[in-house]
Amino acid sequence: MLKGLFSFTGRYSILHKTWFAFFLTFVCWFNFAPFATTIGRELQLAPEQIKTLGICNLALTIPARIIIGMLLDRFGPRITYSMLLIFAAVPCLATALSQDFNQLVISRLLMGIVGSGFVVGIRMVSEWFPPKEMGIAQGIYGGWGNFGAFGAEFALPILAVSTSFLAGGASNWRLAIALTGIIAAIYGVIYYNSVQDTPAGKVYRKPKKNGSLEVTSVKSFWAMIISNFGLIFALGLLAWRLEQKNIHFLTLSQMYLTWMLLAALFAYQTYKAWKVNQELLTGKKTYAASERFQFGQVALLEFTYVTNFGSELAAVSMLPAFFEKTFALEHVVAGMIAATYPFLNLISRPSGGLISDKFGSRKWTITIISVGIGVGYLMAHFISSSWPIPLAIAVTMFAAYFAQAGCGATYGIVPLIKREATGQIAGNVGAYGNFGAVVYLTIYSLTDPPTLFTTMGIAALICAFMCAFFLKEPQGSFAADNEGELPETATKNSTLLVEE
Repeated sequence: MLKGLFSFTGRYSILHKTWFAFFLTFVCWFNFAPFATTIGRELQLAPEQIKTLGICNLALTIPARIIIGMLLDRFGPRITYSMLLIFAAVPCLATALSQDFNQLVISRLLMGIVGSGFVVGIRMVSEWFPPKEMGIAQGIYGGWGNFGAFGAEFALPILAVSTSFLAGGASNWRLAIALTGIIAAIYGVIYYNSVQDTPAGKVYRKPKKNGSLEVTSVKSFWAMIISNFGLIFALGLLAWRLEQKNIHFLTLSQMYLTWMLLAALFAYQTYKAWKVNQELLTGKKTYAASERFQFGQVALLEFTYVTNFGSELAAVSMLPAFFEKTFALEHVVAGMIAATYPFLNLISRPSGGLISDKFGSRKWTITIISVGIGVGYLMAHFISSSWPIPLAIAVTMFAAYFAQAGCGATYGIVPLIKREATGQIAGNVGAYGNFGAVVYLTIYSLTDPPTLFTTMGIAALICAFMCAFFLKEPQGSFAADNEGELPETATKNSTLLVEE
């Protein structure tokens, strides 16, 4: 697998093109954070408003990842990813043209949809790589794609400063943000014309029913409903935050109206879930043992993603301002230092997937890594202005490694649960990463960095305990070949027979 990474043919070509698509969505998604203080000064935003924009950036990714997961399973990753990349130009240009807080809120809410791109590549990679290589393949896709957050935090400030002559000597953040969307849209066209959903001879498997995830037991149905409520709760929490007296984006009556709409959305979700699973719930249908999966396992993976990716999103969103204020640094310097956190994605997330492949137990891999996440963030709690900057960077890098490795280990399991519903399951798990980020950033907006780090650390240790006792090893975790695909050793003749 590792030797093949230097190849740009076959499945490795698909992997490279797909992680770069993810990279660009992350550059777009995180193009606000490096300029948060600059935009705040130029548009005269209060500190609470800047923090709220960070939450808005994540909010719509919660429902978007679920919706994108459904579209993905139905239409395939090629079409879905291409359209999402082209759409990225809309919120990028809207942010670049914003003149006040309300316009920024709308543009960053729309940007949250772009953040759902991660889910698409999970299905694409799972179609092209066998289970025994799933961890490392997904880790490379996720890690190298997540590197887009570093690209945004490191490169965009340089671009903005170097083009300042076009903005009368001021940091040209508008041009930098606009360019990210334009480049993403161009690549969307390239991606559509250069990839395919599955290898030759392999059929793209779609769910038999659309509108909701098809579960295989009554207990799993109710677990799914509870999971859906958690995501609605996160959106309700955001609406509450936008109504607070120091934000003034929503009035009290508008907040209540938003809650009513979210309640209606939850009712509709529940109805669609009941329709899809009606035969199961009425006892008219049972599933063979080979077709069953436990949604409780999906819920556990959702919790792991809260603690690893959710904490990563929160950290990436607040670290530039944290280093700037804690150590009295220039915002460009602080952004570059904070960029060490997402920079580590290049090796940490792939290594988490590789360990998951080689350790022989995906369950214990994610359990041990979750302990590391907890320890890392509890150490970060003590960072202060009296610390040497290199030591503060080292502690954040320690926490970053385990958080990102945990992402790789989580998605070493997700595609193995139920292949034809990988998009929906990945969407649910991915949405809970954003759920975690919204909750964490809400806590941060109401408290301070040490409280945030402590909360993230304790949550990770609880997650480790839950995984140790309740997470189960997926069947076929280390199978040599993909289901429905011929072994790599098959001859060209046998492949032609399958295609015919």
